[in-house]
Amino acid sequence: MSPELLPAIAAFARVAHHASFTRAAEELGVSPSALSQTVRTLEQRLGVRLLDRTTRRVGVTELGQQFLAGARPGLDALAQAVEGIDEARDKTAGLLRLNAARVSAELLLFPHFGDFAQAYPDITLELVCDNRMVDLVEGGFDAGIRLGESLAQDVVAVPVGGPLRMVTFASPRYLQGRTPPQTPEDLRAHHCLNYRLTTGGLYRWEYAQDGRVLDVEVAGPLVSNDSDVLLAAARNGAGIMVAFEESVRADFESGRLVPLLQPWWPTFPGFYLYHPSRAQMPRKLRVFIDFLQARHAPPPVSQRAVRPASAPRSRPPSPARRAK
Repeated sequence: MSPELLPAIAAFARVAHHASFTRAAEELGVSPSALSQTVRTLEQRLGVRLLDRTTRRVGVTELGQQFLAGARPGLDALAQAVEGIDEARDKTAGLLRLNAARVSAELLLFPHFGDFAQAYPDITLELVCDNRMVDLVEGGFDAGIRLGESLAQDVVAVPVGGPLRMVTFASPRYLQGRTPPQTPEDLRAHHCLNYRLTTGGLYRWEYAQDGRVLDVEVAGPLVSNDSDVLLAAARNGAGIMVAFEESVRADFESGRLVPLLQPWWPTFPGFYLYHPSRAQMPRKLRVFIDFLQARHAPPPVSQRAVRPASAPRSRPPSPARRAK
C-alpha cells in the first residue's frame, strides 16, 4: 500500500464517523471541499465508491463499511503507537473523548474542569453529553459515564461519586394552598413534571420503604427529556419533580425547593466511568480516572453524616432506571 493513502484512509474514517464532511473537516482542520477531494482520490485509487453523497446526508456504502471494518484496527494501532511514544517521553497528552449522560456530567465533571485543565494542560477533553447509550468503540470514545445498572457486562467500570438518592420536591409557590403528598400514591392528585426516557416512554417515579417498592405513574403539565427544563419549571411552581439529591441540595438549603416524601426516597448505586478494555489503557485515560476518583472519594468515617433511622433502603434497579 502506498504510504500516501494513510491520511486519506484516516480522513475517510472521520467522515464515516460523523456522516458529514463539514463536521469531519472541522475536526481535522481542513476545508470540506479539500476533504471531499481527498476521499474522492481514495475512491479512485481503490476503484470503489466508499460513500453515498446527497445534498442532505453522507452515508457509507456496503463496500465502504467492509473497508472501514478492516482499516479501523490498523488506525487504532497507529493511534496507540503515537500515544505510546508520548508515554515513553513521560508526557501525558492527547485528545480524551468522553460520552456521558447530561446529569452525570453536571454532578461529576462540571465543578472540576478548571482544575483538570490546570493539572494536565496537554490533554484536550472532548465531552459529548448524550442520554442515549452509545457504543464507545464505534463512536470513537475513550470512555463513558453512566449509572451502573445501565452498563453492559463486557465493559470495565470503576465507581465514581458513590450512591445517589432520588428525591421528590416542589417549590413553596406550588405547595401554597395544596396538601403535600404523604405517600407516593398521593402524587396522582398532583401536577407532576415528567421525564421522557431515551426509549420513548415516560419515567415511572420510584420509591422504597421498609422493603416495599413502588413505581408510580404520574401526570402533569410538562414532559421533557431535559432535566434542566423540568427543574426550571419546578422552581417556578409548575409542579412536583424528582431528581438526584445533589442536583437540588442548594435549593433545599435556600428554601427555594421543599423536600417531599422523604421516608420514601430510594438509593441507587451511582455512576461509573467505563471503557472497553484494560489492555493498553492510554495514560491520558488513566490520569483522568485517578483524578475523578480522588475528587469524589468519600470523606473519612469520622466526617460522614450519620444516616437517620428513617432513611430509605437501597432498592434493586427497575426497568425504568435501566432505560435511562
